[in-house]
Parts: sequence; C-alpha cells; structure tokens
Amino acid sequence: MAADGSNQYPARVFLRDVTLRDGLQSEEILVSVADKTSLIEKILAAGIRELEVTSFVSPKRVPAMADAEELWKALPEIEGVRYSALVLSQKGLDRAIHAGVEEVGVFVSASEAHSRRNSGQGIEEALREALKMIRLARQAGMRVRAGVMNAFGCHLEAGPIPVEKVLGLAEALHREGPEEMVLADTSGIGNPRQVFESISGCRQSLNCCRLSLHLHNASGWAFANLLAALQAGVDTFDVTLGGLGGCPFLPGAAGNLSEEVVVRFLESLGIETGIHLPSLLLASGSLEELLGRPLPVRCSGGPP
Repeated sequence: MAADGSNQYPARVFLRDVTLRDGLQSEEILVSVADKTSLIEKILAAGIRELEVTSFVSPKRVPAMADAEELWKALPEIEGVRYSALVLSQKGLDRAIHAGVEEVGVFVSASEAHSRRNSGQGIEEALREALKMIRLARQAGMRVRAGVMNAFGCHLEAGPIPVEKVLGLAEALHREGPEEMVLADTSGIGNPRQVFESISGCRQSLNCCRLSLHLHNASGWAFANLLAALQAGVDTFDVTLGGLGGCPFLPGAAGNLSEEVVVRFLESLGIETGIHLPSLLLASGSLEELLGRPLPVRCSGGPP
C-alpha cells in the first residue's frame, strides 16, 4: 500500500539518465567526448529530460570522468533539458562552478567503510564538507541534489544500515535547502521493507522536498525495491541504458536499474513516462557498439 493508505501508483514517473556518469565511470574503455555527446543526443531523442552526465572527481582515480569540463562545454543545448554533475569534494565543486554547471549532486555515505574508501573521509567529516558544498553551490546559483549513499546496507560492513542513521543524514542535508533528496542503494543489497520504511520516514521529516531513488541490483531485488518505492509515492528514479554501471570503490555494487526495462515495466502498470522505447533501444545499441560488448540487461521492444 502507498504511504497515504491507498494502492495508487504515481500517474507519471520521471527517469533521470545517469549512463554517462554512473554507467561509464568503471569502464576500462574510454569513450570520447564526441561519442558521449552523440549518445546524449540519442537519449534525448527518446524523451529523457534529466541527465547526470559526469562527475568532477580525480582523473587519476576515475579516468572515464577526466573530460568533465570538455564534455560540459559540448552538451547539446535543448530547452527543458536538465544536465547535472556529481561532486564529491570542494575541489570538484570549484571545477563545476568554473565550468558553468547548473546542477550538482552532493552525497554522503551512511557506511563508514565506504565513506573512507570513496572520499578518504569518515562520515562526520564527509557530512561537514557536504553541508559546506551545498551552501556554496546554492550561493553560486546552482540547483542541488543531496543524497545518502549506501542507504540500505553496504558490502564493506556487516549488517544493515539503521534507518535512523539514514534519516539523520538526510535531515542534516535537507536543512541546507537542496531541491531534491536521493536515497541510493549503492551496494544494491536493500530490500523492499527497508526502502518503504526509509521513504516513509523521509516524507515525514523532509516536508515537500523532491525524493528520488538510485537503485543498484547486486541482490537482484532492484525491481522489487522500485515497486516498493512506487507504492510509497516516489516518482523519480535514476536509470542507465542496459543497467550499466556500479561504484568503482565498492566491489560487488553491480548494475543500475535498466532504463529500457523500467520503461516497459512502468507502462505495464499504466504509468506514464513520456519515453519512446524504440528510440531508447537505438541508444542502447549505440552504447553497445561503443563498448564493444552487450550491455548487462538486454531488452526487446515487444510487449511484456
């Protein structure tokens, strides 16, 4: 049942494509800026209007994101399209501001072990820096998405992440005024009950802040978690072409929600997406050609 006691799903769901960032960040094959922009054009042709296209991180640690500034300058300018980038440090935010980025994602991890591996900082230190970055980004006129990574558990730690810990981090981030809060199942080991309880808690404490989910699929439960989120009233999800992606600093955090399968799934529930599946499949085919291999999740255009 939904958080309001009904069985209604959202009438429309918004999908944010994170193929260019999350999908490519762990790939050994480096895709050129020209090929990235061509892929973006194909994704836009399918009807996607929100894309996270890069991250401003160390080129040595994540070579696939070394072209962040160059890519941002080359992005197709189309009215109504929102591009964003991930920043994990003050230095990354400074680069994003200088590049003219209009929207950034600022995240902290609910896992101490992952926080240290991902950012070199413990949770408390990372949270202080994240709060400072949100303030500075808003002062620079940027839209901000704030989020909690490993909100439902972590491969590097034993046992689940307590919901209270996740809500505490989300509330601290929310006090700085981001436009959106993201709960990320970075390890991909969350379960539907956790997802529903965390979303319900966030809805009670974060007022009307837009809430979205970023779901990985290591456990194979990503679609069950998607359904639980829909039942709790969430209408915004991160997706990648063919379920590509994972965290380079978290072994086993494989795969995202497959954009193509999500579109078919939502349409089977009567939920509007505004996405043209045949065009999306063309984009997937182009990505397979760039990588020289099939994507993790393949999807036909036929009926479910």
